[in-house]
Amino acid sequence: MHGCRRICLALALLATAPVQAAIADCDGDIARTLHPVAHAATDARAYWLDAGTLRWPNMPATASYRLYASADARLQVVAGQPVRGADVAIVLEPVSTLADAVAERFRFTGAGVELRVPEHDRPRLRRLLTQQLLLVREDAQGHAIEATYLQAPGALDALYAAADGASLGAMPLGDATDFALWAPTARAVAVCLYADATGPARESLPLQRDVANGTWSATLPRDRRGGYYTYLVDVFVPGVGIVRNRVTDPYSVSLSTDSARSFIADLDDPALKPQGWDAAPRPPALASNTDMAIYELHVRDFSIGDASVPSAHRGRYLAFTDATSNGMRHLRALGDAGITDIHLLPVFDIATIPEAGCKTPVVPHAGPDSEAQQDAVMAMAAQDCFNWGYDPFHFNAPEGSYASDAADGAVRIREFRAMVQALHVAGLRVGMDVVYNHTAATGQSPRSLLDRIVPGYYQRLDASGAVETSTCCANTATEHRMMAKLMRESVALWAQHYRIDSFRFDLMGHQPRDAMLEVQRAANAAAGRTIPLLGEGWNFGEVANNARFVQATQGELDGSGIASFSDRARDALRGGGCCDSGIDLIANQGLLNGLHYAANAHGRGSRAELLHAADLARAGLAGTLRDYRMQFADGRIATLDQLDYKGQPAGYARQPGEVVNYVENHDNPTLWDI
Repeated sequence: MHGCRRICLALALLATAPVQAAIADCDGDIARTLHPVAHAATDARAYWLDAGTLRWPNMPATASYRLYASADARLQVVAGQPVRGADVAIVLEPVSTLADAVAERFRFTGAGVELRVPEHDRPRLRRLLTQQLLLVREDAQGHAIEATYLQAPGALDALYAAADGASLGAMPLGDATDFALWAPTARAVAVCLYADATGPARESLPLQRDVANGTWSATLPRDRRGGYYTYLVDVFVPGVGIVRNRVTDPYSVSLSTDSARSFIADLDDPALKPQGWDAAPRPPALASNTDMAIYELHVRDFSIGDASVPSAHRGRYLAFTDATSNGMRHLRALGDAGITDIHLLPVFDIATIPEAGCKTPVVPHAGPDSEAQQDAVMAMAAQDCFNWGYDPFHFNAPEGSYASDAADGAVRIREFRAMVQALHVAGLRVGMDVVYNHTAATGQSPRSLLDRIVPGYYQRLDASGAVETSTCCANTATEHRMMAKLMRESVALWAQHYRIDSFRFDLMGHQPRDAMLEVQRAANAAAGRTIPLLGEGWNFGEVANNARFVQATQGELDGSGIASFSDRARDALRGGGCCDSGIDLIANQGLLNGLHYAANAHGRGSRAELLHAADLARAGLAGTLRDYRMQFADGRIATLDQLDYKGQPAGYARQPGEVVNYVENHDNPTLWDI
């Protein structure tokens, strides 16, 4: 018995020693290469379709294929030679048919050879997915012709479906604290614990892997709220090797300065609530989306230049608590005039605002046609305190630069709630602009988070395995189970714990309709009331025209209750489109600024275009409803889906609550500019 205990203890120490011995990594570089890769290529042109089936597009079926694995990244592939450095080599079998759901999900990849892992090899697939894994096409002599990595989300979603129900993050339990991180391809995970935001790590403790759901977790003694933590994740990264990444938690509810460490908190803790939070009044839910009148606002812009706000509050959450300030008096006046909702530009943790030591550029006095003002701003852009906020880092944590103390993880939670509470007291509902369609960075970048934990899973990839960037940045893949879960649970957290009344989704059309319906259900359940969702349902990029899934776009949301912005009346009234630049900003005119009847020096715009713009403006007044009948300028009487808007139907909505008709938002020039 004693001998068995000694052997078991020795094996346990052996299994955890690489992580336990690395407490220095808790305070060192955010990444350290443990085993450099020998195969330098990074392309991933093949796809896992499910837990044992794969496809390599554009490859012939009449060839030999093997799956090679190396635990320490030693694979070497040279055309015309046998693969070297493999610990495992699996001969793959051809597949004749695929399940309908699998075929539909991966129809975007195009045709190619479809292969499967033999049944006797499948039990070790979970382990192989933590290693360097290459698919190789070989000749009759077993010599390599070409090789590729595989895009793994299909396998991870199939193998670890149970993770959809897992609780993730740091969770104080009274006399203990749970930590849980989904990292199915990791080889080891440890949690680093810190007493405060800046001091050295006190402990580095191993987490244990749940084979069924791919989650690494531990229950540690003591209620550790108020402390900080990071994770050490040992994982294979194509083109790099086996690395030890020190990362914050994707489920962080708060952070230290510049997102360096995750903060341990229970959001029900009274210490995280402003005075009177539990009993504070909240404007009632509206009977219909059509009752919403929305005013968009940027937290810093709201008060940074307002001398009626105490200097310590300017540009911060607490400015909204100054009830007698000019800004708050103005918002109450807007409420009296009919505004129901204040929509805040992004207020989650933003990657590109320096939370300590940010600067405000000095803009020179120069002529209106001078470029000196813009030059001064751009010279300081990386250090500027201002940012629109479309660079998400941690979706569940408030931005620290708007807090009075970015170093204390409790402060930003409490002050964000104080802002919401003050707006509610003023009779205004609060909406959040949320950005789940992309991340600020990917790969091994210091501002990359999700991709450093599960490489290649959370981002949407192209046919060669590169991250898609059609949204301007590193696109996320909300069609993957765990990215959809992160988005769904994030919205529910804001609705429940911060009493957010509505959500405006940036580039919502890059997300599946089904994922958005799940978000709606989760938000309503968390808030105990209906939470309006609205967003940009633009149809473009690699997902356009439902290429990968049915999108949450204009014309696809019928019956959902989710609203999409309509650009029809906007463009008719302002001229041009959302993304004009250069001379087009000046040349394109609309009904409000002289189209045809007061043509500018560039002379664009015919009488026919003027009349068509008037039709589009009327379509907006009619709610952009596809079945609404109207007489057009050409004399026709027809429904609005027969009116052209840049090759699309001008009317696309079935219900008026499923469309947002607007003239001005933050997309390019304001009405004042025009």
